[in-house]
Amino acid sequence: MASKTASTKKFGEKRQAIVHAASVLINDAGVQATTLSEVAQAIGLNATSITYYFSRKDQLVVAVYDETLELMERMAQEALAEDTPAARIAKYVAQHVELRTRIRRGERGLVTALSEIRTLNPERQEPLLARYAGIVETIRQFFGEAKDTNERSLFSARAHILLEAMMWWPVWSLRYSTLDFPRVEQRMIDILVNGIPAERGRWQPMPLAGNDWGTDPAGTPTQNDEFLRAATIMINQRGYRGASVNRIAEMLNVTKGSFYHHHDAKDDLVLACFQRSYDRLSAVQMAGQDVDGDCWVQLSSVLNGLLEVQFFDEMPLLRTTALQALDSEHKVDVVTRSNRLARRFAGMLIDGVADGSVRPIDPLIASQLIMSTLNGAYEARRWAQRFDNREMAIETYVSALTEGLAPEA
Repeated sequence: MASKTASTKKFGEKRQAIVHAASVLINDAGVQATTLSEVAQAIGLNATSITYYFSRKDQLVVAVYDETLELMERMAQEALAEDTPAARIAKYVAQHVELRTRIRRGERGLVTALSEIRTLNPERQEPLLARYAGIVETIRQFFGEAKDTNERSLFSARAHILLEAMMWWPVWSLRYSTLDFPRVEQRMIDILVNGIPAERGRWQPMPLAGNDWGTDPAGTPTQNDEFLRAATIMINQRGYRGASVNRIAEMLNVTKGSFYHHHDAKDDLVLACFQRSYDRLSAVQMAGQDVDGDCWVQLSSVLNGLLEVQFFDEMPLLRTTALQALDSEHKVDVVTRSNRLARRFAGMLIDGVADGSVRPIDPLIASQLIMSTLNGAYEARRWAQRFDNREMAIETYVSALTEGLAPEA
């Protein structure tokens, strides 16, 4: 009996080591580029030995995602046990900061980016997405029992924004030492709970001059514009690996040859999508700075314009999920550009603190929470289209920033 127990324990430990090694490789290179041979090499096994634990690669990939989802479920349930929405948010943020601290200290394979679940076949994908939906439901319960449909929509938006903020945190946390994490945690909690403007709930967006960022319904897009639009939508829906050249070409009813006539490789198209998205975001930021009003009015106008794009424009902004599978050189360039746009938001927030329209918050942290809120808005498209009124959809979603996620606090 003791021998059998020891053997079972050894099997479990080796299986866990394989899952953790695969998690690291998937985070670094994506599902498609990760092979069983590479996983085996990472832990000193041969490829044949891996098949004793996982006969096929897709079984290993599902095990990796299952472990991440199990961790996310546990964290959400532990946070839900707190007494108030504000305390639940604080607990949830603290868990994610602590997890990132452990990873920075050398623990590997603890959590895997979920952006490529949709690249799996439906049989593998659907149970994982159902588990993720359960996590979203648990986080929605952070905010209490919804009294009606409108409040349920509000709580759904809050849950989505909180999740997106924690998924974006690993990217921008790299700019901080773990010694600064306790301070970052407290300031992040303050912004998430209490919002940004000095006058809680204030939302007074103004029209922006020009429209260099939205699709002109009367215009005639070029074929390259159509490629960028199709690729952006496909990558947003399926992740970088799932957005194959075949799928992009089929979406446009053109041949692969036509694709390669315009782009040497898919990576070139992805980089062009990022460039177009960041150019559009930058154009809205610059237009907002010309709006008459205090700095919060200007920032509100920018947020309104960008959410209009994310919710309703034919060509939304590219989600940062595409970052995961870019090679390191291009990834650095894209993250650098993203950080520049975040710093511009930070500059607007600093000016808002100076003129009294923004609370005295940490502008660098708030700017990253703004970026994650905008990034996550694409996933909320179906949610937004349930509203009869566009402005109400945007105002409900952005209330996470104007009022905070726990305004009753």
